[in-house]
Amino acid sequence: MQTVDFKHFPLDSGDLVLDLGCGEGRHVISAYVAADVHSVGVDLSLDDLKTTREKFSDFAEPECDHKSFGLSSANALELPFADNTFDKVICSEVLEHIPDYAGALREIQRVLRPGGLFCASVPRRWPEKICWALSDEYYQVPGGHLRIFRSDELRGEIEQLGFSHYYRHWAHALHAPFWWLQCLFWKNRDSNWLVAQYHRLLVWDLMENPALTRILEKCMNPIVGKSVVMYFRKEAAA
Repeated sequence: MQTVDFKHFPLDSGDLVLDLGCGEGRHVISAYVAADVHSVGVDLSLDDLKTTREKFSDFAEPECDHKSFGLSSANALELPFADNTFDKVICSEVLEHIPDYAGALREIQRVLRPGGLFCASVPRRWPEKICWALSDEYYQVPGGHLRIFRSDELRGEIEQLGFSHYYRHWAHALHAPFWWLQCLFWKNRDSNWLVAQYHRLLVWDLMENPALTRILEKCMNPIVGKSVVMYFRKEAAA
């Protein structure tokens, strides 16, 4: 399930791309597949990194100078990279989990080269508020969501670090009702029939990618998209 749209976040041959908080690898692998780039995923969870490595084995290509793949376990507040290292940075559905998210943004600003692109996505405010209202456990689980962002305020904080915002869209409208159902039936969500049927729908949609649901979700995203996705360029003077 890809949140970043590479049409608005173009990858150039030879780019060094960082996926900060890569989880199980959806964007760090997608970037590697989409272009001849050096794709690096960073996450605190060793288990997630192992899963990413296993998934990547299906996409690995012969080693060459203009394309590579790497993973590292690191803290978002102390990235093990020099200043101005990366051409592109992705941080998707991560900032809501980090107590000092402003510190993570400063690290992103530090490791991204001037003129480089940064994509940040977080849960959209009103669908997320419904989740919080339906279930305390949804956000109180270890590693859960710590805050609900106002996207305009987050955009302003990022711009204050020397970034210029150039595009925004919403994503995953079909997933918002699924999370509402999970929150509504949280205590028995793993066995609930309605949750299971909606999950089957999402898996079918992901695997088959039918035109009907793609068009439906595209129309629904501005209204009920679960994630807000923002794109920035680091100014040369930052």
